[in-house]
Amino acid sequence: MSDTDMDAGTAVQPEGSVGEVFGAFLKLGLTSFGGPIAHLGYFRDELVTRRRWLDDQAYADLVALCQFLPGPASSEVGFALGLKRAGLPGALAAWTAFTLPSAILLVLFAYGASLFQGPTGEGIIHGLKLVAVAVVAQAVWGMAQKLCPDKQRAGIAVAGALIAIVLAGSLGQIVAIVFGALLGLVLCRNLDVPSPLHTRFPIGRRFGAAALLLFFLLLIGLPLLNQAFGNQALAYLDAFYRSGALVFGGGHVVLPLLEEAVVQPGWISETSFLAGYGAAQAVPGPLFTFAAYLGAAMGPEPNGVLGAALCLIALFLPGMLLLLGTLPFWDALRTRPKMQAAMAGTNAAVVGILAAALYSPVWTSAILSPYDFALALIAFVLLTVWKTPPWMVVVLMMAGAVIFALIPAS
Repeated sequence: MSDTDMDAGTAVQPEGSVGEVFGAFLKLGLTSFGGPIAHLGYFRDELVTRRRWLDDQAYADLVALCQFLPGPASSEVGFALGLKRAGLPGALAAWTAFTLPSAILLVLFAYGASLFQGPTGEGIIHGLKLVAVAVVAQAVWGMAQKLCPDKQRAGIAVAGALIAIVLAGSLGQIVAIVFGALLGLVLCRNLDVPSPLHTRFPIGRRFGAAALLLFFLLLIGLPLLNQAFGNQALAYLDAFYRSGALVFGGGHVVLPLLEEAVVQPGWISETSFLAGYGAAQAVPGPLFTFAAYLGAAMGPEPNGVLGAALCLIALFLPGMLLLLGTLPFWDALRTRPKMQAAMAGTNAAVVGILAAALYSPVWTSAILSPYDFALALIAFVLLTVWKTPPWMVVVLMMAGAVIFALIPAS
């Protein structure tokens, strides 16, 4: 392919098969514990080092793009790798295989959650909420070290937290993100700009422009349709699509967005919401499959398996549309210093938003006694210092919460 063809966004031919992509990502979907950063490590080991689908430079470039966009970064990287390897069918195969195992497990948990009654059952649910405290605290700490390494970005993070606290709900989060981008343009202009590394994908710029148009049509149109028809399925699509479109910084940031979208309208209780979020830590694959639990567990129909599929697709869709729309233009965009500075400020503001969510609703709903604080602290140390697998921390926290729940009755 000539440089002219590449600059015009001409598609290239896929290099593999859909079956190959599905098999590789099913293996990853069954074994990738530990959150998005760990997922990226698993992807590199399996697809760069072992299978040699692309080289390290191309992989690093792709990871940079997916961290730049809203949505679940590891799932977007997987989607893009499937796209590069086997075209659009390969992208869908990669997403399905990586997402399905954890989605099925969380739907099963939603069906069985009502069985957790009495001190033992309540202790298990409370243990999952304590895991959520430790996991979100770990995310805040890790993201702060990476995204707020200097005084300027630390200050933007604090400002983002204050805005998110004062202006509750999605409005505060949007204002914090916009404010962070504006501050980034002023305070983060001296960041190093990486050299562009060309990675070709089997889509062209016209297709990318169509994907971007569809993203905005859905973002604007779904609220209007929901208001016009008042259909519960449309309400779910609107709430989850909007949440997925505003998630900068990884899967954990979706917590405050979804809490505002589904708990405040009364579709699910805060206790059930946080229990499902804790359960999501114990399964492999992307944290966004928490949407499958919510879709299955929420009260108004459609719920169950249909609700799970509806909410799961709606939460992932905006990030994938933005990825498809950006890939043909990424090499030109990422070299612009102003874009780099704005995204540095945005990422710092996201740390502040997540810190505000750590306090409410996560901390205020889970830490009800000194015993709770002790368990959450143990979980945090296990995750951050001992590098204990998340599923093991979940088991230990559930066991500890059950023991403390049974003490008064003994």
